[in-house]
Amino acid sequence: MAAEANVSRACLSKWYGRWREYGEAGLFDQSSRPRRSPSAIDDSLVQAILEMRRTEKWGTARIAAHLTADGIEVSAATVHRTLERNGLSRLRDMDPPTGQRSREVIRYEHEHPGDMVHVDIKKVGRIPTGGGWAVHGRGSAAALASKRKGAGTGRVGNVCLHSAVDDHSRLAYTEVLADEKGATAAAFWARAVAFFASYGITTIRRCLTDNGSCYRSRAWADALTATKTTHKRTRPYTPRTNGKVERYNGTMAREWLRRRPYESEEDRTAALADFLNYYNHERPHSALGWFHRPPGRRNQTGHRLSLRLLRRRRCPSSSPSSTPEPRQQPHEALQLDRRRLEGRRPSPVPRSSNPASPIPNLGGQYT
Repeated sequence: MAAEANVSRACLSKWYGRWREYGEAGLFDQSSRPRRSPSAIDDSLVQAILEMRRTEKWGTARIAAHLTADGIEVSAATVHRTLERNGLSRLRDMDPPTGQRSREVIRYEHEHPGDMVHVDIKKVGRIPTGGGWAVHGRGSAAALASKRKGAGTGRVGNVCLHSAVDDHSRLAYTEVLADEKGATAAAFWARAVAFFASYGITTIRRCLTDNGSCYRSRAWADALTATKTTHKRTRPYTPRTNGKVERYNGTMAREWLRRRPYESEEDRTAALADFLNYYNHERPHSALGWFHRPPGRRNQTGHRLSLRLLRRRRCPSSSPSSTPEPRQQPHEALQLDRRRLEGRRPSPVPRSSNPASPIPNLGGQYT
């Protein structure tokens, strides 16, 4: 019997004895921890170490030094092992306000495009004409002028980035608008719906927002009613519920807002269309698979959209005989594999012709 199981007779005898004494429960793996550990630290010292870690956020060396100063000899290695056993060895695993172990990350994804669209607003400072401190340097006269208040001092104020991200495909749409009022948000929603419809997402069932004043306005409620969309709100002070658009805000800040110095607000706004085309058509997304899976290529089953939507989308020119301007290269990373990307990049989307809104209006502009 031992030969058939390819084990020794002693091993077979050991497992047979466990089975006779404990039944099937004795066949499961057992802990190798000894029954007694005379050199282990007391439970009261363990709790003291954990309490200092939660309240003071100290490292292992400082906790050990503090205990040694109080007459308790303990090494930094022992403190580290104690923190590691209790899941507090890394600060990133701790909730900053309470010091407790971070909550379990609950990830979800709706099954079909349009089942849920995440909407949020990010307020950023305008760029003064000629550029701010990123162009002229910190502390320069031009940079300080943009911070002074009063008429003629150069203060430029803020702009609001309204963004909408589809939960399933991660398809994103952003506009730079002057404020975050209810009427402004409602108008943005109408254009966002048109943008998603151009990708085949014709029905949006739910919209998730925070509890901002514009999302509690009558204009916003009427806009969602017009599209037959159910409004969902996050819990107060819980941005992680709307995490997909919050994560998109971070990506947008790194790869567009702070990608390079801009000489004016119009210069930065003009670069938004390139970023959106890159994000939706070329940039791989970790949640969708890193290779060849940008948001614009995912349909209801996780595969590619129809061939009609995959064709290189060209924007209508101002006249049939006009020649479109060559597209600028905003991302240095694209130059690493230029041959693979050549021929697949969508042309930039034209900015809105409305002089009061110099925002890239992407909805319905493709042919």
